[in-house]
Amino acid sequence: MRTRVGYAGGKVQNPTYHQLGNHTETLEIVFDPEIISYDELLDEFWRDHNPTTPAFSQQYKSVIFYHSEAQREAAEQGKARREAQLGKTVYTEILPAPVFWPAEDYHQKYMLRRFGPIAAEYYAIYPDATEFRDSTAVARVNGYLGGYGSSDDLNNELSSLGLSPAAQQMLRDAVRGR
Repeated sequence: MRTRVGYAGGKVQNPTYHQLGNHTETLEIVFDPEIISYDELLDEFWRDHNPTTPAFSQQYKSVIFYHSEAQREAAEQGKARREAQLGKTVYTEILPAPVFWPAEDYHQKYMLRRFGPIAAEYYAIYPDATEFRDSTAVARVNGYLGGYGSSDDLNNELSSLGLSPAAQQMLRDAVRGR
């Protein structure tokens, strides 16, 4: 439903990219378990990165922050399965969710920002940076532009994303062209 990039796990209040302290760069995902389960999100997490390399810094470590005991157990089980599949140590840490600090506006929705005309339509709909960052439609389009979701998935929801016909076509072309 919503994604935000930011910082978590450290002691510094209101961290920034240039004043990170001991935080880790992270992604916050707000999801509807009726649409996608926590286990499915974990499967994507394990598939989309190499957790077998130790982190060279706190800023870039692999970590799952959990919000409940059930999430912790699912993450631990997923980690064990991934280690068994790979036959290597998985260095991902599994920790209780701390305070999440959203990153600066210019870090939010990076892929969408690369498509100026589409981004401009969303800036007009959501002139407030927080509304832009927290929009479900903006998160969905950013995901498609980042390589997540198929052309069929996009076509099924395109009319609900609030874009003009020209921007819809640009988005279709970008997703088809990946």
